[in-house]
Amino acid sequence: MTSLPAPSMEMTVGRQGHYAGAVSRLLAFGADVGVSWVLYSGGAGLVSVSSELITGRSFHFTHHQILAIVILVLWEGLYFSYPWAVSGKTPGMALFGVQVVTAEGAPIGARHAITRTLALPLSILVVGLGFVGILFQRERRALHDLLAGTAVVYAWDARAARLRWMARTEKG
Repeated sequence: MTSLPAPSMEMTVGRQGHYAGAVSRLLAFGADVGVSWVLYSGGAGLVSVSSELITGRSFHFTHHQILAIVILVLWEGLYFSYPWAVSGKTPGMALFGVQVVTAEGAPIGARHAITRTLALPLSILVVGLGFVGILFQRERRALHDLLAGTAVVYAWDARAARLRWMARTEKG
């Protein structure tokens, strides 16, 4: 079996720390919306089953729409702000190799994470015009990034991946 040549350093490490592009950010956001929705739906189902087992009466969020919306908004706020505050990335961002940092490139804290989470709906309003900065601005910052003082950069550990790949090819 012939081994392939190692990927170049430019291909593996060259993007790390650069501003993340629109496609990477969109894919990460889409993954996060999917994961958060599955978790929310699973939690709602668990509440319904638990209520029926404990009280003998069924409880469905479809009959309590205002409560469901309030819980959904709180859940989404927690889903995004907590991982951003702790690690700078949500599960979707980790999957697609992007991370939120301050505009200066430092790790963000709770204040930046909460501000970014609260400002995210502003980017979505008015047909998503708050995202235009991702396409046309050098730092690729959306409205919620500008308001929170954050930026999104590529952050996958390319150097470690390259070293693992090289170790595998040397063994084989």
